Amino acid sequence: MPELPELEAIREVLIRQVIGVPIASAEVRRPTVLRFPSTTEFASLCADTEVGSVTRRGKFLLLHLANGYLIAVNPMLSGRFQLVPTSERLRARTCWLLRLADGRDLRYYDDLNMGMTYVVTPEELRRIPRWDRMGPEALEVDFDQFRQRLRRHPGQVKNILTNETFLTGIGNAYADEVLFSAGIYPYRTRPSLKPEEIEHLHEAMRAVLIEAIGVVRGLMGDQIDLKPREWLQVHGKGGEPCPKCGNRISQITARQRLTNFCRHCQPP
Repeated sequence: MPELPELEAIREVLIRQVIGVPIASAEVRRPTVLRFPSTTEFASLCADTEVGSVTRRGKFLLLHLANGYLIAVNPMLSGRFQLVPTSERLRARTCWLLRLADGRDLRYYDDLNMGMTYVVTPEELRRIPRWDRMGPEALEVDFDQFRQRLRRHPGQVKNILTNETFLTGIGNAYADEVLFSAGIYPYRTRPSLKPEEIEHLHEAMRAVLIEAIGVVRGLMGDQIDLKPREWLQVHGKGGEPCPKCGNRISQITARQRLTNFCRHCQPP
């Protein structure tokens, strides 16, 4: 799942590459991911205009069109974007595309059809399920806000970090990285955290996400379909040596979610 760092890197590329370029036409090829409007309305609303700005809210990428509409995309687990010449062969699971007047396409493909795309006005964003429930952006809360919001959630700390009502933008992979950096066992409950651990958790969250944006930006370049994760310290590294202590990284899969941590550096 693209998380805050990947979506920030994609946003930066699109700001450089597509803002102000006319959209000659738009097409839906796999309507499963289009929640509303209809495929015909998508084509008419997204053509003969241009992208005026690109923003992000949580795990949504928002393409603001000059005609007042916006395309809101949550890629979920398997969605990816492409910015390629129109002549490049379409991927089998291309869901929709914007054909730009300069000979390129902005495409969205999704191998599992799990993503969600909406075309709405800014006032209609609340029609998107759970939009109004999203908490503040993970990088926009100071320590006092973080601590106060954390008090509302008594569950396991990894579940809290990935809960979009707590903070938004962090998914499974970067929750593992934040907890490893903070030295906190992912299955600890919030009431068990000491005040200094909560402070370390907030510091680690900011440090990990800020570093990740820079690293992903460099590894991705202009290839916005990439999801560089090889550089992560623990996530996806089950069985490999811990980069801090050398002990084996643990891996637990539960409810189709992978959790990686070091039992030595993150003791229960």
